[in-house]
Amino acid sequence: MSKEWLAAGRFPGGRPWTAAFAFGRGQRFFEAGEVRLAILSLLAEGPKHGYQLMKEMTERSGGVYKASAGSVYPTLQQLEDEELIECEQQGGRRIYKITRAGRRELEKDPETVRRIWERAEEYEDWSRFMTPDSAELFHSIGALVKASMQASYRAGGDRVRTVLDRARKEMEEL
Repeated sequence: MSKEWLAAGRFPGGRPWTAAFAFGRGQRFFEAGEVRLAILSLLAEGPKHGYQLMKEMTERSGGVYKASAGSVYPTLQQLEDEELIECEQQGGRRIYKITRAGRRELEKDPETVRRIWERAEEYEDWSRFMTPDSAELFHSIGALVKASMQASYRAGGDRVRTVLDRARKEMEEL
């Protein structure tokens, strides 16, 4: 493994290793329509400019989701066109705030909003441990998962679960 890409927190090709670990191939942090709800829920907490929204979405996901201007600003424009948010200029920045209609829209699906931020909290917790040293463990972890599945097929899940639980406890004691 190259120390350069590990230190940069990215695999060759630029993909963050936190995202590779968190998601399977082709999966995304936000499902269809969730960026919209995430933005509305953040604006329900108070007015924000676009960069604040991008920064908070990135921070809440522990860096797994890198909010980009290409996803946030078109969504803000759409929400503004639908009169779910409004915008005003302050100090050279566009500040967005939720409208009553936006709050009603947000209240239509509180379960999805809850799931979005619970998922973000799960990844935020993981990101504390994602260092170049821990990234070097991916190969060993993958081999352990494969061996566990094979052993489960041969010896049954209960025996494998016992071994894995014992190993987890030993790791927690380190």
